[in-house]
Amino acid sequence: FDVRTTRGNDYYLTITESRKRFNDNGYDRHKIFLYKEDFNKFIKALGEAVDYVKTDLMPDFDFDAYNHDNLPVEAAEAPESTNTPDELSSETPVTPSENGATDEVDKW
Repeated sequence: FDVRTTRGNDYYLTITESRKRFNDNGYDRHKIFLYKEDFNKFIKALGEAVDYVKTDLMPDFDFDAYNHDNLPVEAAEAPESTNTPDELSSETPVTPSENGATDEVDKW
């Protein structure tokens, strides 16, 4: 999701999906442009679609189990590491080729 500005100093949203193409190392990019006059209609339609899935298609699924907005502050913070420097040095380092960190990403 990105907020963009028009030439007339108005605002709109872009919703972008980028999928990596494995045949030529590029990306397929698909965008939805959402202008202010359609915000309310979009929010209403999205809410109706989500409600339909929750109530009609998956009524027994516990969607609240995935709600992390109301976590206590202590639980939301990252746990502190108990490793000593000696323990950390004995770990096997992950090279960029193993975790894909060197994959080049399209620049805007």
